Amino acid sequence: MQLHKIIMPTPYPVGDVNAFLVKGDTLTLFDVGPKTEEAYEALKWGIRAAGYEMKDVEQVVLTHHHPDHVGWVDAFPYANILGHEYVDYWMRQEPAFINYRDEFYIRELQYEGVPKPYIDRVVKVRGEMELFGARPLTSFLHEGDEVPGHPGLRVYETPGHAQSHLIFLEETSRECIGGDLLLEKVSSNPLVEPPVTLEGDRPHSLLQYNASLQKLSDLHVSTLYTGHGDEVRNVRELVEERLAKQQARALKVREFLQEPMSVFDVNKILFPKIYKAQLGLTLSETLGQLDYLVDKGLATLKEEDGVYLYVRA
Repeated sequence: MQLHKIIMPTPYPVGDVNAFLVKGDTLTLFDVGPKTEEAYEALKWGIRAAGYEMKDVEQVVLTHHHPDHVGWVDAFPYANILGHEYVDYWMRQEPAFINYRDEFYIRELQYEGVPKPYIDRVVKVRGEMELFGARPLTSFLHEGDEVPGHPGLRVYETPGHAQSHLIFLEETSRECIGGDLLLEKVSSNPLVEPPVTLEGDRPHSLLQYNASLQKLSDLHVSTLYTGHGDEVRNVRELVEERLAKQQARALKVREFLQEPMSVFDVNKILFPKIYKAQLGLTLSETLGQLDYLVDKGLATLKEEDGVYLYVRA
């Protein structure tokens, strides 16, 4: 791939985010950073460093809907905007979707045993809607599609970190634009999100994420261009390492379950110093480990007074 990397600052603990300008039959930008002035300047100068202007970008492709990746779609009013259909809900921000999203999180946090004052704070923080762009998608991408203007660049659906997550593999070189699926230095957090269909049960994000990591491992990727940090070339080894660490953490969580405990109870033990400041992220992590234990038959789940309780099997 003729690829140029652009690094932008974010207001998030993860730090800088990467975008990739790819020249094919179409000039395509993969991801666009958060909607901040600092990110806009970095994006503009990054495109210029590659020999182009913002107006030259013909197509924007989004790896997933999180705000550090989709903010500046508004800077490309004449480009086509492509991504998973789930991204469109977050870009349009229609009242019916916002209400559904809030109700989903309130219900799930109640199941997790989170006290009401914390619930109000988590639902508000999860939004960050001001950092999203506002352009709807031009068209949707699906598993197996070829990215328009880039023959041989295939789409793979990889949910877990986000329900909308896609990666893009160049079939000949085996180079892959991987979003946040696998990062060099840190593990991506499988976040609790509403289902793609906006109905039915909560997706089990960690189980999805593990399956997506295995899918990535099986693709024989030569170079993975990541959403944060440096490229990854030892994909299969790193996937094995991350899956082993996740299993070890789940077994650690299992030791806490001597008696029935809610997600919130376990979360306070697992993250005693940071759970109040990063409650949404830590709850997603904790719930993922509990989902894993239940899936493997290492813990059982029951509902009591509207709260889910877990105990070691």
